[in-house]
Amino acid sequence: MRIMGLDFGSKTVGVAISDPLGYTAQGIEIIRRKQENKLRQTLARIEALIQEYEVESIVLGFPKNMNNTIGDRAEKSLEFKKTLERRTGLPVVMWDERLTTVEANRTMIESKIRRENRGKYVDELAAIFILQGYLDYRSKGLE
Repeated sequence: MRIMGLDFGSKTVGVAISDPLGYTAQGIEIIRRKQENKLRQTLARIEALIQEYEVESIVLGFPKNMNNTIGDRAEKSLEFKKTLERRTGLPVVMWDERLTTVEANRTMIESKIRRENRGKYVDELAAIFILQGYLDYRSKGLE
């Protein structure tokens, strides 16, 4: 059983996939689009990856504000969740993604990735952190 992790941004979607046993998350790609509201190709690519990796569920990053309120970006993520469920027929779990981008940037700094190259990887790395957080939570039997 594989689980897909998504970091949904205004122009990109970072994608990660679990191993078949659901223990570890690996980044696979960043889906880019030219305009925020143009999701047709993004959804088609996600559907292709679901088929390729035999995904059974999706974890979608939920960008709450630091004070735990839901802002504009989180509302867009909730809309994307509904669209994903409708298009794929798979369950979509919302996962608190606060500070995943900060953590992704810190990891790249520690890995000595140059500042101008970090943007190429940050969304994929954030998707890995989102999915790995969920997998760790599940492994503790907290779900």
